[in-house]
Amino acid sequence: MDFNAVKALHIIFVVSWFAGLFYIVRLFIYHTEAQNKEEPIKTALSEQFEVMEKRLWWIITTPAMILTIVFGTWMLFHPKGPGIDYYMSAGWMHIKLSFVVILLVYHFVCQSIMIKMTKGKFSWSSSLLRLWNELATLCLVAIVFLVTMKHSLDWITATVAFFAVAIGLMILIKLYKRIREKQQ
Repeated sequence: MDFNAVKALHIIFVVSWFAGLFYIVRLFIYHTEAQNKEEPIKTALSEQFEVMEKRLWWIITTPAMILTIVFGTWMLFHPKGPGIDYYMSAGWMHIKLSFVVILLVYHFVCQSIMIKMTKGKFSWSSSLLRLWNELATLCLVAIVFLVTMKHSLDWITATVAFFAVAIGLMILIKLYKRIREKQQ
């Protein structure tokens, strides 16, 4: 298969994986908040969220994660690509792969949260889940900037920009929480 086709498939599955990661945590938030409802609404919502979470996780998110890794690895070793020596000597790739490891940990923590919720254990508040959701966003921002600006990236500017995005997200979450509290 052509290197650019492998790269395109890698990007498609990255997008699908992130879509699943973003949406699963939103479902966790709604599932957690459903626990404050009266019966029988609480049970009906919980059962529905469990079905949605399992389908999203096992039909979209996890297969997309696996295929992201498969096509990403294929790109590293593809005979028409830059070559494994290039990638492994590039500082940006080491940092990118570190973020990929963080995403893999994030993925399996989400899976653990889902399994616990299925068992009726809700140890994360909806506020904490909202913050958790932003970790995937920060990884996405970092990875996209690393890959697209790998040859021109000023590391000091990139680090400042990364933390600025993180602080901006935290401020937006706090504002959203205040607005939401006022509406209740």
